[in-house]
Amino acid sequence: MLTVHHLNNSRSQRILWLLEELEVPYRIERYERDPKTNLAPDSLKAVHPLGRSPVLEFEDGSKMAESGAIVEYIIHQYGAGNFTVPSDNKVYQDYLFWLHFAEGSLMPPLVASLVFKKAKQKSPALIRPLANKILDAIMDNYYGPNLNQSLRYVESYLSKNDWFAGDAPSAADIQMSFPLEALVARENASKWTAINAYVKRIHNRDAYKRGLEKGGEYDYA
Repeated sequence: MLTVHHLNNSRSQRILWLLEELEVPYRIERYERDPKTNLAPDSLKAVHPLGRSPVLEFEDGSKMAESGAIVEYIIHQYGAGNFTVPSDNKVYQDYLFWLHFAEGSLMPPLVASLVFKKAKQKSPALIRPLANKILDAIMDNYYGPNLNQSLRYVESYLSKNDWFAGDAPSAADIQMSFPLEALVARENASKWTAINAYVKRIHNRDAYKRGLEKGGEYDYA
């Protein structure tokens, strides 16, 4: 049986969703973030040298990290129905694009936005005005424009499509779920109406609800 080494409020939640969609048996080893630093516990480094989650462990004791790689592996080994590699060429192009866009283009500026907001709140009072000015300049001149450009593209696509690759959810949606959930939960995302509706569609799926129940605490849902 597969084992998912699962950290609360992390990308590993989308692995649980995928396994539930495919009805693949698995067990969960849970880990909790440090309440002060929000970092993963050191115990995860005993599972994989990177010390991050998710990690997928196989019956022979071997392990795989990196959520995108795990998603592709699960689809290759257990995929069924719409959770397979699309055969239609146009849908396949969309599938590949969104599968890699999630972490390649969308997550870096989104994470920077979240980190900068925390840094502004926690910077020492004596240097806070200067620190905030520097962080705002970086955000306004680089990360902010990149994030908004990406979100406008996602919003436009979802205003015409319910799912990212074809007429049903796929691995592309598994990958895109986490950044869009984080956006809706953490940012002022009310103007992104199609993105908000998409996240609600995800959360209404029975398989998603089962994964959420098994995974435990998850601030993004």
